[in-house]
Order: sequence, then structure tokens, then C-alpha cells
Amino acid sequence: MTDDKQPNWDFKDRDIAILCELSKDPQLSSRELTTVLESEYGIDVSHVTVSESIRRMRDEGVFREAIIPNEEYYTFALFEFKFNTEHFEEGWREAMEHIKADKHTLFFFLSDGEYQWKTVMMFRDRQDISRWIHDCYKEYGSVIANIRNSAVHNVLKFQTDPQIYEDLGKE
Repeated sequence: MTDDKQPNWDFKDRDIAILCELSKDPQLSSRELTTVLESEYGIDVSHVTVSESIRRMRDEGVFREAIIPNEEYYTFALFEFKFNTEHFEEGWREAMEHIKADKHTLFFFLSDGEYQWKTVMMFRDRQDISRWIHDCYKEYGSVIANIRNSAVHNVLKFQTDPQIYEDLGKE
């Protein structure tokens, strides 16, 4: 799936149940899912069908799989980027691609307002955060007028609630 393509998927109750259960436990095998679908949702389906549904949803981009390290290993930071409009046109793409591809970037998105690029980044310690900001200004300071960063302390929730997928069946 490309980054700008929205998945074209007709959700069945089975698909929604699979997504809910995988959100609860991403390690469930297709055989285990088959049992859960039968007992919890009254859906009688083979493990081969479950496996195929998961593969097709993954291939279509319905969900993405990512390995997320335990938050105890890293310091998370929210970075917000304000632009220098005087030099933005000639360097924005290179700066954006650099930030997006950076090993520290967990989540990168665009928003409205004064600070239009935002990232959630992971670093081993505060010194790494300071070094990253310093290097970013050195390399892309003509494009970026200001980086506002916030340390993220005490990550209290780091998961997708299975109930969010129930909304997919209401369309």
C-alpha cells in the first residue's frame, strides 16, 4: 500500500472481530482466532479463512504492523516544527523526508496551525534529544524557524482499543 492510498475494503463482521481480537493480543494464531471467533462472536469459520482474511487486510493496508519497543527503554518526545517561510520553498521536501526517515521518528504527521509538522520520536536519553535538535537546526535551519519539543513522561496508554474497530461496521 502506498502512503496516500486509502484502503478499499468492505468490512464483514468477521473482519471487525479479527481486528478487535488482534488488538487485544497481536500474537494470536489463526487457529486460536478461529476458536475465539466461534466462542465470542458466534462466527464459524476455518483457520485457513481467518489466515487469508488477515493476509488480505494486511496487503490492502487495512492495518499496519509495527514493532514498538517497550516504552521503558526510550524517552519519548513530541516535536512540533514551525517553518521559516522565507526559505521554505527550496528546502521543505528534503527536510520533511529527512525527519520522516529518521530512525528516531515513531509517528510523523501534518497539522494545521502555526506548528504544522509534528512527530513523536524515541531517544535513549535527553542528551540524544538535544543532539538531534542541534543537528536538525544545523542541517535544516533555513527551513525550520522553531522546533518546540515536549518530553513525554509516564506513558500511561500505548495500545489500540479493540472497540474502535466496531465503528467500521456502522458505515
